[in-house]
Amino acid sequence: MEILRTPDECFAGLPDYPFSPHYVEVPGPGGERLRMHTVDEGPRGAPVVLMLHGEPTWSFLYRKMIPTIVAGGLRAVAPDQIGFGRSDKLADRTAYSYAGHVEWIQALLAALDLQDVTLVCQDWGGPIGLSALAAEPGRFSRVVAANTILPTVDPELTRGVLEWRTDALLDWILASQRMPRFSAGAIVAGVCRRPVAPEIVAGYDAPFPDERHLAAARQFPALIPITPGDPGALRNRATWRVLERFERPFLTAYSDGDPATRGWETIFQHRVPGARGQPHTTIANAGHFLQEDAGPELAQIVVCFVASS
Repeated sequence: MEILRTPDECFAGLPDYPFSPHYVEVPGPGGERLRMHTVDEGPRGAPVVLMLHGEPTWSFLYRKMIPTIVAGGLRAVAPDQIGFGRSDKLADRTAYSYAGHVEWIQALLAALDLQDVTLVCQDWGGPIGLSALAAEPGRFSRVVAANTILPTVDPELTRGVLEWRTDALLDWILASQRMPRFSAGAIVAGVCRRPVAPEIVAGYDAPFPDERHLAAARQFPALIPITPGDPGALRNRATWRVLERFERPFLTAYSDGDPATRGWETIFQHRVPGARGQPHTTIANAGHFLQEDAGPELAQIVVCFVASS
């Protein structure tokens, strides 16, 4: 298995990202040892806020939130999924699987022995993080779901709340495979509500100096479940079975400008017992990547939620 590692110089001088790198080792699909990067800021004995990114971002996405989380007396942990950021990258796209991404987050939880975790999850960070929670619910004290989904492709999950936009989803999957130049920064900027400066666009592109480093980013869309028998659909059904018994506090903090996930906050609110009576919120003037559009605002919501629950 060929393992790629983005050169350190690609990350030099990133704006608003002064954090020292931390690494743990996790098992690769063929028994290799992979280096997984995480930002780890704040007191080690404090409650943990685990912030998981999705497609096609990395921990750079949380740079606006980390200072507020730490100032709130919490420990901010923001890993890079394998294949993204400063984490190792597998050159073979077929080496990436939904189960593998979940297992890598579980390995991180074990390596750092994270307890009393508040999960903050967006985009693919939701299915991956919530599946890790389903495997080890005792590690998690609460959840903040932000612009994420957990599809099973079962009509009864979404009936009466939203129409599952298979056409739009298939358009994205196809586009992600065919676009001749895959720019993570351009994708992020394209679905934000507020302007994204060129140096920030470059920051999102930093981990991907060439096409070979983009295998995980190209593969993520192909892992989205679109038929009931897909591995992701099976995994998400199992995760829902746990979430439908999850009594610990569960907050939704979605933006007002993300058609890709609109309506899913209602599904979580209705189906997760811990979501009942929580101060669910909508963040105004923010798109899909609300951490980029409104990072400090979302971070303050997280700090207040931890303090109050």
